[in-house]
Amino acid sequence: MNLSEQQLSSEAIFDGNILRVSVDTVRLPDGQRATREVVRHPGAVAVLAVTEQDEAVLVEQYRYPCARTLLEIPAGKLDVAGEEPAACALRELAEETPYTAQSVELLYRFYTSAGFSDEKMYLFLAKDIYENSTLHADSDEFLHVVKLPRAHVQAALQSGQIIDAKTIIALQYWLAHP
Repeated sequence: MNLSEQQLSSEAIFDGNILRVSVDTVRLPDGQRATREVVRHPGAVAVLAVTEQDEAVLVEQYRYPCARTLLEIPAGKLDVAGEEPAACALRELAEETPYTAQSVELLYRFYTSAGFSDEKMYLFLAKDIYENSTLHADSDEFLHVVKLPRAHVQAALQSGQIIDAKTIIALQYWLAHP
């Protein structure tokens, strides 16, 4: 069965620094028309970094849309058209934490909110991390680095202290792969 929808028209609603929003008219598989509100995003990366002491490197950051501080793995958007996700992951780790990595390994690619956005996230595992970064967070980012051992990560997940999806995916991977 063909489940695809065909775009008939698209009206740009907003074009910002991070995303674009449009309202599209589509033809459904049964021939009817429907409206889709779509958020276009350049993509993002997230980095699972673990210290030699077997602690996950996390950052606390206030997230305005959620109106609260979240505990997350380092992450950020692909800044330049065509930027390689692995290079972006190395940069984001070094900007948001005191750590750099020798390399990164792609764990997963996933859509963050497929019902309304095309944002694709690339989740990487940092390899051979060292506390030697000279980079800094963006001027509008205020971060606090937190290192948690496995037992504390499990407790934070169970208690609902960690509620960010990319972080839950990354930490569940880490807990399942000792």
